[in-house]
Amino acid sequence: MDLFSHSDDKQKAETRILELRVQIEHHNKRYHEDESPEISDTEYDMLFAELQKLEQEYPEYKAAESPTQKVGAQVKEGFKTAEHQLPMLSLGNAFSREDMEEFIQRIQRYLNMSDFPELVAEHKIDGLSCALHYQNGVLVKALTRGDGKIGEDITENVKTIHNVPQKLKGDTLPEFVEVRGEIHMYREDFDAFNAKQAKAGKKVFANPRNAAAGSVRQLNPEVTAERPLSFFGYAFGVKDESLSHLKNHSEELEIIKDFGFRLPESVKVLKNLDDLFKNYEQILKNRKAGDYLGQKAYAIDGVVYKVNDLTLQKRLGFVARAPRWAIAHKFPSEQATTRLNAIDIQIGRTGVATPVARLEPVNVSGVVVSNATLHNEDYINERDIRIGDTVFVERAGDVIPKVVSVVPQMRLDHTQKFVFPKHCPSCQSPLVRLEGEAAYRCENHFACPAQLEESLVHFVSKQAFDIDGVGEKQIKLFLELGFIKNPADIFTLLNYKEKLENLEGFGEKSVQKMLQSIEESKHISLPRFIISLGIPLIGAQLAEDLSAFYLSLDNLIDAMADDVKKQELLNQDAFGQKILDSLCAYFTQEQNLQIIKALQNAGVVIEAYEPPQIEDNIFNGKTIVLTGTLVTMKRDEAKNMLKSKGAKVSGSVSSKTDFVIAGESAGSKLKKAEELGIAILTEEEFKKLL
Repeated sequence: MDLFSHSDDKQKAETRILELRVQIEHHNKRYHEDESPEISDTEYDMLFAELQKLEQEYPEYKAAESPTQKVGAQVKEGFKTAEHQLPMLSLGNAFSREDMEEFIQRIQRYLNMSDFPELVAEHKIDGLSCALHYQNGVLVKALTRGDGKIGEDITENVKTIHNVPQKLKGDTLPEFVEVRGEIHMYREDFDAFNAKQAKAGKKVFANPRNAAAGSVRQLNPEVTAERPLSFFGYAFGVKDESLSHLKNHSEELEIIKDFGFRLPESVKVLKNLDDLFKNYEQILKNRKAGDYLGQKAYAIDGVVYKVNDLTLQKRLGFVARAPRWAIAHKFPSEQATTRLNAIDIQIGRTGVATPVARLEPVNVSGVVVSNATLHNEDYINERDIRIGDTVFVERAGDVIPKVVSVVPQMRLDHTQKFVFPKHCPSCQSPLVRLEGEAAYRCENHFACPAQLEESLVHFVSKQAFDIDGVGEKQIKLFLELGFIKNPADIFTLLNYKEKLENLEGFGEKSVQKMLQSIEESKHISLPRFIISLGIPLIGAQLAEDLSAFYLSLDNLIDAMADDVKKQELLNQDAFGQKILDSLCAYFTQEQNLQIIKALQNAGVVIEAYEPPQIEDNIFNGKTIVLTGTLVTMKRDEAKNMLKSKGAKVSGSVSSKTDFVIAGESAGSKLKKAEELGIAILTEEEFKKLL
């Protein structure tokens, strides 16, 4: 409906257009010149959009001096997959100066160094990560990040991107090299593309990143070819011996550029914290002003820092999902103000009751937000957030909507304090808040509809049983129809074959494909099975660690009922008391054990864990204890070196200990090792054996 659709409203339209021009010019000055905005970016955008709409409806009032006439400042079904030769991990995030200072201090502690580790700073491109494989200089494969281990094969789509070299430049090329980078859209290309989409009545994307990801993950390469995609290179993945002479990441970037790739603008080598923060502030200022050093602007959401020295990178290694030698320094999240209309309780897969704000829809960072998390009861009470308040909303890290605070001067008399409910809204069971925890939980796990649906969706997900054709939509439908009531029922869906084929959206071929995928998924590795159970606090890395320690599910279950064996797990570095409590709570509940038994009765075979093959060495298969202070390396580095050699690092000395590595000021552990006659290595002896 037009804002002013009747002829007698033309005068109102003209008045509103003049008001908007004055307001927008005022806010332009406050934002760009004074750097002191009075309203959020979203509210400014709403004013601007209103002016544009009015000028379109009443072109007779459009003028050259109007602000509208001035220039202002995951694995998709259908794709083949392939394993990354080197995991394509994510980055840790920093959001403040303190976070960056801590990042530097962690590196210094880990490497036992006092000097500032030289860093390379690069724009964090808001796009889709991609790994390009070149054989003798020719592009042979392109993979998305996927889950870090397995990516989608998007080779044919990537070949349509104009600035991805089909053949590398240079006379002497490596036999094999992997170039990693970001597929993205320049801002002006994105705007033109979105305008074209809107005109054709097709999907309009919220931001350049979504547009790039949606474009490159098309099953038809011809569709991708029509999209204005570009590519930035930012690192090598796997590379052959011909590039082994490179000492620094900055040298790698120069080689990538020589190969014919475009790099992000303003790559800098930083030698101290002052330079780091000055560079960050300059990039942040340039980002807000739209002032990129290149000819075109592109979306960035932070600055990536990488340790420049490749030898130090290797020493630092990786944690479960990110390198220790790199971090993303994110820009502050954009905010908007809106009305909080209600607060509902959402029950998650593990029973956690999360309060969710129901908001007047508002545009935040290019996305219309109507729901946002309020975290927990304490979060609401500490900020005195009330129903009916005007609140600041932000997308944390430009992704997750959350209510930050209220706008107290806009509080109305009729606002209501929120009282956290005592019963689960899904099954009416009591909500329990355990000592030391901020969250309430519904402990009626298997009979709570909210938890059951989420648990089953997780159960069939790619990192768990990975069943093609069964996702959130299908799980919800099968529950409604009564085809499934627990995870084991998924493996009996063959009984409903005819009924499935008659359902809308299904057919003989799709049902056959789904049932075949269910059958094939019955053989599952131990880590993936542990993940599928959705045990609180147990993610992919801990599932892998548990599998390596216990080797079979029976061993794990037995250990949770044995105090001595539980203590042995606590002696392993990866496991603390909370994790052990979560494991015990799960594997000592009869209902959970019955579910596992039902799965096995349905034909699920949980394969015993086979440790990765490691070249024979003195530490392989041995149990090692570190004690005292190491001089030339930090303990974490020593632990990771030992694990890479196949050793188990324990926190206590026992008769099962094979070696004790004793640093300076070693105490009771060294004494106990001597009493038990266990072999003791000095730090120097340890390094020689490595």
